[in-house]
Amino acid sequence: MTEPTTHTLEVPGAVITYDVREPESPSPEPPLFLYGAPMGAAGFVTLASHFPDRTVITYDQRGAERSTRTDDADVTVHVQADDLHRVVEAVGRGPVDAFGTSGGANVGLAWAEAYPDDLRTLVAHEPPLYTVLPDAPVLEAINRDIYETYMRDGHGAGMAKFIAFVMHQGPVTEEYLSRPAPDPAMFGLPTEDDGSRDDVLLGVNMLHINAYRPDVEKLAAAPTRIVLGVGEESGEIQVARTTRALADLMGTKVTTFPGDHGGFLGGEYGQHGKPDEFAAALREVLSAGS
Repeated sequence: MTEPTTHTLEVPGAVITYDVREPESPSPEPPLFLYGAPMGAAGFVTLASHFPDRTVITYDQRGAERSTRTDDADVTVHVQADDLHRVVEAVGRGPVDAFGTSGGANVGLAWAEAYPDDLRTLVAHEPPLYTVLPDAPVLEAINRDIYETYMRDGHGAGMAKFIAFVMHQGPVTEEYLSRPAPDPAMFGLPTEDDGSRDDVLLGVNMLHINAYRPDVEKLAAAPTRIVLGVGEESGEIQVARTTRALADLMGTKVTTFPGDHGGFLGGEYGQHGKPDEFAAALREVLSAGS
């Protein structure tokens, strides 16, 4: 695989930065778009390296890492889906295969609703679709509380609540909201508020991305092959529960991937999953749709 070339794309309300890695020889396969939300292109370096035989596209969500915002409008899944569509148009070789993880899986489902002809196969890996669960009202309240804690008390306080939440196994009740707030220092986070409020995860994603509910009928009617992926080590954390619940709504089965929520990571952001095994499983899933 050649070194990535970096491009910028002006879209309504933002300037998107994306990378294209080309194979050393022409490939009969469509490009593979690897992305997350808010994880940017830097999180997919290891996974991309396992697909030297394909064109690989990565990008940074608007407002995160290298991509900037030029307005203060709400950044919903539909806005981000439009960004992905515009990147694929700019690359000019659609339809593509796509792997979207975490909030990126939510965005991918909205992308398949709005622009189904962009996608041959979409692998939606552990989407945080709390709206599809029976305990959705409590989960939505927890998301709102994390957002409000961040806006009121800053990054450390908000992230501590987020980490505690994503580690929780199984359904939640209203009792969860009355728990004492975790100490940011427990997670190595700052206890002082530095005044910044530009964290995309705690801001945009908690408020908008997780509140999305897919249109199951549209997804069923789309030509896109949709694969719902869950980590074999994820147990009953919320994103594993949401993936299984969406599979039930769609009348399909989940596909198990090695590792946990970050199974594809190879040291990016200091996190290590099972990237070799994960990439092999992803290749197998994509080949089944060829």
